[in-house]
Amino acid sequence: MSTSTAHKQDPKTDHKLIDGRGVAMGIRDGVAKRIARLREANWQPRLVSLAVGAAEPAKLYIRNQRKVADKLGIEFDDRYYDESITREELLATIQALNADPSVTGIILQRPLPDHLPMKELQSAVHPLKDVEGMHPSSIGNIVYDDLVLGPCTAVAAVEMLKSTGLNLPGLEVVVVGHSVIVGKPIAFLLMSEGATVTVCHHMTRNLTVHSRRADAVFVAVGKPQLITGDMIKPGSALIDIGINQIEDEQGNTKVVGDADHDSCYDVAGWLTPVPGGVGPVTVSVLMQNVAKAAELQKRHYEREFGEADFVVSS
Repeated sequence: MSTSTAHKQDPKTDHKLIDGRGVAMGIRDGVAKRIARLREANWQPRLVSLAVGAAEPAKLYIRNQRKVADKLGIEFDDRYYDESITREELLATIQALNADPSVTGIILQRPLPDHLPMKELQSAVHPLKDVEGMHPSSIGNIVYDDLVLGPCTAVAAVEMLKSTGLNLPGLEVVVVGHSVIVGKPIAFLLMSEGATVTVCHHMTRNLTVHSRRADAVFVAVGKPQLITGDMIKPGSALIDIGINQIEDEQGNTKVVGDADHDSCYDVAGWLTPVPGGVGPVTVSVLMQNVAKAAELQKRHYEREFGEADFVVSS
């Protein structure tokens, strides 16, 4: 029996597991203080969620966002639209929210129906209200080492690696997956920290050659158990960003990552549990972006209208 199946693992007591909830709480503590200062200045942060024909997993994620926002003192306005909504109607909704000074942030929930162009709609969100960090300008800023409102999942994944205490300058890192919103931003964030980064994807000829030499491996491809223990370097850090639903031998549905947890547990020095790893940190980073966005907007309006003349409360 492998070490991983011989005992019940708990991120709070198992030092090999990176405690996502613990990292998330650390971020939230800082966010709570920033939100409190904003509210004392009569500036109430407000996050608007837009969901179209939301499936149950998306609704669960939205409920989690609301729960965290409520705890932090962020107003959370969740709006659901029928799948029949048109591109023009949703664009008009986004533009109205952009123009509303009481709205701090806008989040466009995924997935969207096929007839709604995600890239165009995401680009329509004002960069100062892009708390997901998905606007082209937000992604582009990372290339210039300017992390204003970074992509939430990418920032969360890098925070997980930082929590291990590994020295990032010079660290050999492999990122498996090159999506615009996760893999590529992770690579640029790590390069800005001085890490040596290799990005692998479906056209990489021999993934194991790359992953075996890495001090840290990030994986985000949506393929269950892609990374196995024989593909990673002993003592390395494994940051698993994948979330997949599979059926076990008894026909029960369970959530797993992109790594084979049991075999990787026996080799890795640190690894993230799924669930309970990157997910909770992503929500905390979203709320951190809401606080940043509110501060940026507050400064903008005060420059435009004067500190004493412009107060926002919903």
